[in-house]
Amino acid sequence: MGRLAGSIILLSGWRRTLVAILAGAIAVLGQAPYDFPAACFVSFPILVWLLDGSAAAVRPGLWSRLKPSFATGYWFGFGYFLAGLWWIGGAVLVEADAFAWALPFAVFGIPLLLAVSYGVGCAIARLIWSDGLGRIFALAFGFGVAEWLRGFVLTGFPWNAIGYAAMPTPLLMQSVEVVGLLGMNMLAVFVFAAPALLASARGAIGGLTLATALVAAHVGYGFYRMSQPAPEMVAKLAVRLVQPNVDMAEKWDPAVRDRIFKSMLDLSSKPSPDGQPAPQLIVWPETSVPYIFSENPAALSAIGETLKEGQTLIAGAVREEGASADGARYYNSVVQIDDSGQIVDAVDKVHLVPFGEYLPFDDIFARLGIRQLISGPMNFVAGSERHPLTIPGGINVFPYICYEAIFPSLMPTVGTTGVLLNITNDAWFGDTPGPYQHLRQAQIRTIETKMSLIRAANTGISAKIDADGVLAQGLALNVAGTIDAVVAVPAPHADWFGANRLYIQIALFAVFLVLALVAKIARRFLVN
Repeated sequence: MGRLAGSIILLSGWRRTLVAILAGAIAVLGQAPYDFPAACFVSFPILVWLLDGSAAAVRPGLWSRLKPSFATGYWFGFGYFLAGLWWIGGAVLVEADAFAWALPFAVFGIPLLLAVSYGVGCAIARLIWSDGLGRIFALAFGFGVAEWLRGFVLTGFPWNAIGYAAMPTPLLMQSVEVVGLLGMNMLAVFVFAAPALLASARGAIGGLTLATALVAAHVGYGFYRMSQPAPEMVAKLAVRLVQPNVDMAEKWDPAVRDRIFKSMLDLSSKPSPDGQPAPQLIVWPETSVPYIFSENPAALSAIGETLKEGQTLIAGAVREEGASADGARYYNSVVQIDDSGQIVDAVDKVHLVPFGEYLPFDDIFARLGIRQLISGPMNFVAGSERHPLTIPGGINVFPYICYEAIFPSLMPTVGTTGVLLNITNDAWFGDTPGPYQHLRQAQIRTIETKMSLIRAANTGISAKIDADGVLAQGLALNVAGTIDAVVAVPAPHADWFGANRLYIQIALFAVFLVLALVAKIARRFLVN
């Protein structure tokens, strides 16, 4: 092990860059749909040894000293995001005649941009880098900061955060209830990087013992949580999730939208399976309504005729708001429609996808002839607030449109009760890892909130996920169909971990920082 570490430490030039890229790419195997976290026990020790080599160069000036470590983390991040997000390129190929030019930006540009966060994380780690166990604490802290920044900088894109690699099954997801995703990121990096200690004697026993104890606690807490009795329920909600499997080449085609709409109505009104109650709530995916209701009120009438008495439809739709000086405004929305065909409530998507649903700096790009790359025939406007939809019976449904479900900070406040709803259209990305990664991240939100989640996706993966993260029912990619499920609604409950999760995360940041600094200071005293 020492010889391997030495060879990696001494790498330079393009060989160092290539190894960093490959190490980052290997780490993606820890994410869905591969779910092979053992790969991270290879990637992160390599990263540690690469940083050992970059940290050896002492030059005048702070940036000069940090640049080699930043570059190492940057190329590691580029490999990670390239291997994990290449499928985004499929979205621009849906309309290849118009957007094929953007393929290099989608496939390479996004990873090149996101990689900055890991470069920053490794540069921060370099500031408190030492040898032995101390550098493992430093790397965990640096990546914790990097993943925190990814959650909000430039509107945020915390996709495939490292912590998800430590949560491939419900048993191994339960710890996120305690430490949150930010805590899981730091703890996962520490454990994944700990085998680097095998290459040297300093701190190896203590570090590997601590890593083993963390893994044992992670698994043990999972067993404990999964063995607990189900919480008290205040209600049960019968739902039908509709997965229409609409081809993106047809989705916005006026010639076929009547057929699409009829197929949605047919799936919604078909008889319930034997033993299943008639649905109280029917859910359609993101932007699944092929009309703007203000332009086609007959569509609302058709929905009212389809719904049985007492049924509610929650559908993804484009909502138009009256003309202004600049023209009409369009929102990516969920609308709640009652059995008379009336819209009784709506929630607009607040967290829009840059370049997909709106164009940042649109005045500048418009002069260059560039418009948003995907999503639909119009620019969307961000909603101003989010609120739950209350359906008959007083049950709150908390809607999240598309990738809003990957942001823990957008979840309901502690002590609220209801059902999480995620509607999405992952058809842009075809049969790639993207829909599986999206599903996994939504799955983790159930454990953080202790609420079940219902998910309707155009081409999949639609699912019912219980409050403990168990995927109870699902529809595969690229099939049309429905899921009829009964969702348990928990009674209002105290959630100590939820109420204090932020403080626990801050404490973990402080612990890793202090331990890294103590190791660095102790090393200076020993050297002197």
